Amino acid sequence: MSAEPETVAAPPPPAGPRRGWPALRPLLLRLHFYAGVFVAPFLLVAAFSGLLYAGSFQAERIVYAEQLRVPAGEAELPLTEQIAAARAAHPEGELSAVRPSPESGATTRVLLSGVEGIAADHTLAVFVDPYTGEVRGALEQYGSTGALPLRTWIDKFHRDLHLGETGRLYGELAASWLGVIAVAGLALWFTRRRSARTVRGTTGRRRVLGLHGTVGAWCAVGLIFLSATGLTWSTYAGQNITELRTSLGQETPVVDAGAAGGGDEHAEHGQHGEHGQHGQGPGAGGHQHDHGTDGATPGGVNLDIVLAAARSQGLTNPVEILPPADAASAYVVRQIQRSWPEKQDAVAVDPSTGAVTDVVRFADYPVLAKLSRWGIDLHTGVLFGLPNQILLAALALSVIVLIVWGYRMWWLRGRGTAFGRPLPRGAWRQVPPAIGVPLIAVTVLVGWFVPLLGISLLAFLVIDIALGAVRRHRAGRRATAGADPG
Repeated sequence: MSAEPETVAAPPPPAGPRRGWPALRPLLLRLHFYAGVFVAPFLLVAAFSGLLYAGSFQAERIVYAEQLRVPAGEAELPLTEQIAAARAAHPEGELSAVRPSPESGATTRVLLSGVEGIAADHTLAVFVDPYTGEVRGALEQYGSTGALPLRTWIDKFHRDLHLGETGRLYGELAASWLGVIAVAGLALWFTRRRSARTVRGTTGRRRVLGLHGTVGAWCAVGLIFLSATGLTWSTYAGQNITELRTSLGQETPVVDAGAAGGGDEHAEHGQHGEHGQHGQGPGAGGHQHDHGTDGATPGGVNLDIVLAAARSQGLTNPVEILPPADAASAYVVRQIQRSWPEKQDAVAVDPSTGAVTDVVRFADYPVLAKLSRWGIDLHTGVLFGLPNQILLAALALSVIVLIVWGYRMWWLRGRGTAFGRPLPRGAWRQVPPAIGVPLIAVTVLVGWFVPLLGISLLAFLVIDIALGAVRRHRAGRRATAGADPG
């Protein structure tokens, strides 16, 4: 009886190409890894300066308490008398704007532009006791939120490291990559096995990875929000956002200040004002006006009449009064409350009659204009006051801790071999065309809209490809040398 032939197990079929998330995960992992390694220093500076800015509002109230607060009195002096007191103490420059005392015990700010020693886009703020007319001091002021020297310095440090336009590119680069890193990290974390996310009972790199992923997942939405809103006042991406809003008819409405002033004189000037503010506005400095020092125009209507006209239209405190830019322009009174609920109504007042000639209501703003205003004010910590600032401080601290943990994981990954052993190349080859082609198209579109992101990503790819080619060349030479019997 013949023996049965031995059964031989068939070899397993070759693995097919990865599809869906398994094909994308290695690519996102490599992107998150390299972006974290090389962009983290920029993010670290942005997070540290952002942490300082989150506390600057409270610090400002303490440092400048002498100028900002006075004992509450029974009745305030007419605004023209307060302005006259400020001009008697500081006759230099021109009256640029007036911010009447917004609440009991707060000083009135008389803003002067063109003052020697004060930057052209800043003003000299003269602080007047509204009850006695006493001048409590004068400080340089910047931006539409009325930042004083301490907050101005921190703001510029966060925005451009006090390096001007060159420094602004750092901020745009950091904001561009923050969102990408957060999205990639969030996707990587939630697609890990639940058991792999556990922190309790783990040690070493596994523990650091768990902490990094857990904290990153909790604050990812906030980081994506900071990235998106930070780009709105950046140099290149900010300009693209402005053009997009314009093309969609979603610009911020501007009160008509007359034939000569009609719009631009009292608009939000440009997109690069104080951190968190789209432009300066004339109240921030740089504009000079042809009028007397007592708040009266040649037409004879003084600021008390102008303020009363604005009050009749429902403009409650805090407000800012902007004198006419020229003889053909009107006064502009606008609300300047950035905290919730926002007060952004504005009116134009005829300088000869005191009649209201135009009204713009925040309620009538286009959707994108409102979202932009809310987003920026939330980003800068003014929308919800102290709770908002605490949240921003927590996000900034989270970014700092995430970066430290990220570098720690990089170190632990290379232990026993080489410092910071990188992830293997070739992840993009695993992505099928059905996913890769749309992904490339989206990447190109985002890179065009956010140029610094696109340029830096392209630089990463070029360097990575070049390094890979060099290593393959060296490996080929070693293989050839090893095969050569001579």
